[in-house]
Amino acid sequence: MTKNQTVPSPSFQAVEMEAFDWGYDIHRDASKGNISGFEVKNGVIGSGYGSSFSLVLDRERGVLVEAPVKLERKGVSTERSIEALKSHSEAERRRRARINAHLDTLRSVIPGAKKMDKASLLGEAIKHLKELKKKATQASEGLMIPEDNDEISVEEQEGGLNGFPYSIRVSLSCEYKPGLLSDIRQALDALDLMIMRADIATLEGRMKNVFVIISCKEQNFKDATYRQFLAGSVHQALRSVLNRFSVSHDILGTRKRRRVSIFGSSSLEDFL
Repeated sequence: MTKNQTVPSPSFQAVEMEAFDWGYDIHRDASKGNISGFEVKNGVIGSGYGSSFSLVLDRERGVLVEAPVKLERKGVSTERSIEALKSHSEAERRRRARINAHLDTLRSVIPGAKKMDKASLLGEAIKHLKELKKKATQASEGLMIPEDNDEISVEEQEGGLNGFPYSIRVSLSCEYKPGLLSDIRQALDALDLMIMRADIATLEGRMKNVFVIISCKEQNFKDATYRQFLAGSVHQALRSVLNRFSVSHDILGTRKRRRVSIFGSSSLEDFL
């Protein structure tokens, strides 16, 4: 290089930098490669929190915009939803048909209910059932039907029986047990009482005894205190007999029952 030779100055090429506006106060963290709460992957910026959208750079405007993302629908498919609706509709149709069939049955058994609406029909059905129950109760008043529970009833009868001035009517409902009638007779004999009339009915292992008793002693039956004492003694004696049979039944652990006809009657000979 000679003294007169000049050194060319370095040339600089102007490079136009692309304008970029982050917006939304987003700051770049160069060391970590993300933008405050956003992930940068292959030029696409996402929220990083499992969101359903992504951000991309609009080079023309120099801003971040939301990228269209196709989301897959989760849950039941459209076809399955339609099938479930059809199944529900069919079940509802069958339920209504079943209800209407029952209502038609009610209309056929209740007098004058052919053209009644549902509310009136149900009200008439309740009224009809109450009337039937009342008639059944009245019809069974004269029948000897054993009660479901053990019951003892002792009533004084004014006017006596067969020339006797005073008598007692006893009603006893209990489970049939062999030897029970014999023990009842012995208990009444101990009180100097005599059975004048006895009626017995049995039903499904239960029995009902109705008998009329008189006193063998000559007493002043006009005395109300004595009559009450005698009736109380009869009730206590019968209760003792039932309790004794119940205890022996539990000890033996047997549930045998005597199968008899629906209605049976017995004369006084069953007590003798």
